[in-house]
This record gives sequence, C-alpha cells and structure tokens, in this order.
Amino acid sequence: MTTAPGPTVLDALSLLSEVTDELVVRSARDTHLAWLDRLYGVKRRVRGGGRSAPEVLHRGIASAVYGGASAGLRAAAHGLDKAGAAGIGPRLEDGPRGRFVSSAVNGLIGDRLLRERPHLAISMAVRRDGRDVPLETAALAEAFPQAGGRVVVFLHGLCETEAYWNKGRAKTGTTYGEALAERGWTPVFLRANTGLSLRENGIALASLMQDLVAAWPVPVTRVALVGHSMGGLIVRAAGAVATEPGVPQQPWTDLVSDVVTLGTPHLGAPIARGIGHGSRGLGRYPETAAFGRVLDWRSVGVVNLVTGLAEDVPPLPHASYRLVAATLTSSPRHPVGHVVGDLLVRVPSAYGRDRHGAELFPGATVLHLGRTDHFGLLNHPRVHEALADWLA
Repeated sequence: MTTAPGPTVLDALSLLSEVTDELVVRSARDTHLAWLDRLYGVKRRVRGGGRSAPEVLHRGIASAVYGGASAGLRAAAHGLDKAGAAGIGPRLEDGPRGRFVSSAVNGLIGDRLLRERPHLAISMAVRRDGRDVPLETAALAEAFPQAGGRVVVFLHGLCETEAYWNKGRAKTGTTYGEALAERGWTPVFLRANTGLSLRENGIALASLMQDLVAAWPVPVTRVALVGHSMGGLIVRAAGAVATEPGVPQQPWTDLVSDVVTLGTPHLGAPIARGIGHGSRGLGRYPETAAFGRVLDWRSVGVVNLVTGLAEDVPPLPHASYRLVAATLTSSPRHPVGHVVGDLLVRVPSAYGRDRHGAELFPGATVLHLGRTDHFGLLNHPRVHEALADWLA
C-alpha cells in the first residue's frame, strides 16, 4: 500500500510564519495604530491643529517595527516553502502529532488551504495505520484482510482525525470499531478536511462511498454510517447529494441500513454562532477590528456549524436513524445540561428537534447520555450496548 509524499514539517512552519504575520503582527499593528489615533485624536480636538511631532514619531517607529517583523516572517515563509517543495525535512503525516496538527489546521482554515496551499489540504480518504488506502480492490484487500459484507464507516468531527475513535480505549478496553468487528462488521475509518463546506464534503463522501462499495473485496450487503459531531452532518449531506433529482442512482445508498450520529449539531451549535456574533461585534470599532478579523479566519466548515442542516436535507428513506446526545448533568432537563448540553452541542440540536416541535428525523431512535461531554461520546459503554443492539 503506497501513498504519494505529503507535506513536510517545513511546509507547516511556513504556514505558521504566514499566520503569525497575518494574525499576530498585523493585528497588533492595526490595534496599536487605532489606539494611537484615538488618543492623539482627543488631544487634537482639545488643542486644535494637526498631528504633533511626538505622534508622527510614534507612528513612524511603530510602523517600522511592525513592517520589519512582517517582512521577516514573509521571507521566512518563502524560504521554508522552497525547502518544503524540495522535500527537505520529515513528513507531517509520519507521526500522530503531525497528523493531529494537520487535521486541526484543516478544520480551522481548510477551505483557505485548498485555495492557497493545496498540498496542505487533506483529501477525504479511507485510512488505515495512519495512511490513505487507495480505493482499489487489491489495496483494500491488503488493508482489510478480514473484509466482510457488512461495512460500518466512521467519520470524525471538526478538527479531528480517525485516531479520535481510539479515545478512552485504556478505560473501556475496546473501541466501537473493535467491538463491531467481533460481531462480524468490518470497520472503515475515514479522514476529511472539515474546513470545507458541508456540501463539498458531502459530494466527496458520496463519491468515496460509491467507489468503496464498487471496489470492496467482497460483495457489500449492508452499510452503517457513524458520524461524530460534524461527521454526522457530512453523512447527511452525502445522502442528500447522492439522492438529488437528476443524479445517477447511487447503489451505496440502498445498502445503508443505519445512520448513527453522536453529538451532531443537526440544528447548529451555540459556540459556532457565538464566534460569528463576536466577529461582527469586534469589527464595529477600529480598536477591536483586528480581533474580529482573527475570528473571520474561521473556515466555511465552522460557519456551517452555525445552522447545521435543516429539513431541506432529508434522511435516507430506507435507513434507521439513531441520534445520541449528551449532557454534563445526569438529566437533560437540568438547567445547566439544558443550556450547555455536552459543552458544544445541546440536546434538541443533537435530536434534530426545533423549539416549535418540528423533527428532522420522525421515528428516529434517540439516546441520552448523562454526565459526559462531547468527546466522551467517542467511546462510551452505553453507546457500545446500543450499537450492538442497533447493528445486530
């Protein structure tokens, strides 16, 4: 199983230099100069006249210092880009820390990476042992020597990697994939650029599933899709793309028996909404506008989490939907649990139920987990029990 060389650590350092220039140096410069205008502007209004010598000197020194720092960082980024293009330095994907950094950065600015630094942008792929698996029968047979006809596909959430599904293994002694493998399922883990829009990732997932089913070493008889957080939204988007009018029939959708979403913000996440409000609020004043621009660097994937996916993205008609929500408190009715949910997603959003009583998934099975958080859903004893029942 071979893969094309990926970005190096020097490519990541080049990106860090660019981001430091854009978000740190320039933000500090703009904020400094805005406060300078504010303070000296008051003096000018009181005393009258134009800019004083101290103001001109202050502005000149500050601009020179920030300009020098910015030029140095741009030069460093350019040099590191050249070294990375020459293949110098270790590959970012060679270790778990590098893969974590890559996925986190893609979640935060993945759409920008795809436009400006495509070699750093993650492509959606099947993953095995920290590597992409080509969607070819021979490669899949090598990666999955025990491949069976029942395939359960796991897709992670924002800024995560496929390794997040191993969380809590030391405590539970197993993972969802391992437990289902013992029950005759073949677990397949994906990795995605979660900074892209839900539709872009939906198209990518629909295409991947079509190729995966076609190239699978044995005939596929049943498919289950499990998504954590944003992963559940991407699963829904893929189903909608594959069943759009005018789109050629996608046989893989007919094989999907179950869709399980774990802490998925079907109706949006408060934290994403808060970032948007914060960006607009900070942008109203020159002294804080730079911090608003920092928040504006967030990817379209993060923006999509503000509203989630509404009723115009219908569920797959032949699949059973299993919706899992969590709260920090034992009861979802507790005031704290009701407001903060699992810290990132509230229960009504995870269930797809709005305040007016409308449901995105009529007849779906719902499961609430108390005293756990958003990431506790990645390996929870009650989810293990539920999966064994749902995927029997």
